[in-house]
Amino acid sequence: MRVSKEDLHQLIQTKIERAGLTEEHADIVADVLAFADARGIHSHGAVRVEYYSERIAKGGITNRPDFRFEQTGPTSGIFHGDNGSGHVAAKRAMEEAIRIAGKNGVAVVGVKNMSHSGALAYFVEQAASCDFVALSVCQSDPMVVPFGGAEDYFGTNPIAFAAPTDDGRMLTFDMATTVQAWGKVLHARSRGESIPPTWAVDADGAPTTDPAKVNALLPIAGPKGYGLMMMVDVLSGILLGLPFGKHVSSMYADLSKGRDLGQLHIVINPAFFTDIEAFKANMSEVLDEVSAVKPAPGVDRVYYPGERGRLREKAYEEQGIEIVDDIYDYLISDAIHFDNYDGKNKFAE
Repeated sequence: MRVSKEDLHQLIQTKIERAGLTEEHADIVADVLAFADARGIHSHGAVRVEYYSERIAKGGITNRPDFRFEQTGPTSGIFHGDNGSGHVAAKRAMEEAIRIAGKNGVAVVGVKNMSHSGALAYFVEQAASCDFVALSVCQSDPMVVPFGGAEDYFGTNPIAFAAPTDDGRMLTFDMATTVQAWGKVLHARSRGESIPPTWAVDADGAPTTDPAKVNALLPIAGPKGYGLMMMVDVLSGILLGLPFGKHVSSMYADLSKGRDLGQLHIVINPAFFTDIEAFKANMSEVLDEVSAVKPAPGVDRVYYPGERGRLREKAYEEQGIEIVDDIYDYLISDAIHFDNYDGKNKFAE
């Protein structure tokens, strides 16, 4: 099934509102999810709606949260999320970070007690659209074996980065600290496809190509990914006084309770470090030069980070966004949640 981004946004917003979220917050959630699907990040798009609706309906996401921003220093602050929608909390926190960086050059804003916030690229691009550089990290529940281990301890703990240019392009980098995100396993599972043996392990700790048998993911580049996911856990968990590592709440164990997740935005105003126009011109130049690098055998060309997502977005504008049929059927149905919901087998962080 193919739908326009605008229609997908409306379908998601309607479903999220029906589950209990306010129109304003549902609109933001829909914007983040439609953004992900439009970029081809289907693991963080409409596939998440059923899970969010279930958690909203059961009270695990606060419908009308008491959001509060606490500025703790000239360049620092904490956004208290009251276990409201993570998408909304992360966006509002980034707005505060942009405000502070605009005045003082740098901002470090933590988000405490939030729910799942989706694709981090959305939030760092908020800052890049204001001519700022941004880095965002967030924690997730245990599903990754540490390097050398046979049982999970850390989450996929993603990292995202964005920077502007002088011609409307952006350098955007968004990755899990695992070979692949749980959502990619989900996407393969929903399509009945196998996965590479380097992505994940089964209950015995052995590599598996069957997405239905995945018990834990593997860190990217072995000890390097392991170190990065620990860094993210420190910055978005321990630094904010939140649960960390294996103590982070499960995405599915009890959908009636808030998750108390953490996220950290770091925003830099280039104008405090160099000439802003020169910075953006140099960013454009580096993207041009990377794109002009001779491609390896069998490769059509070299892409800069984020470029392929924007190319997919452009293609989807003409062809519509491809949505798996059962997900589309859920979006257009009257159903909100199910008594026998088994999220772990359907959705994944």
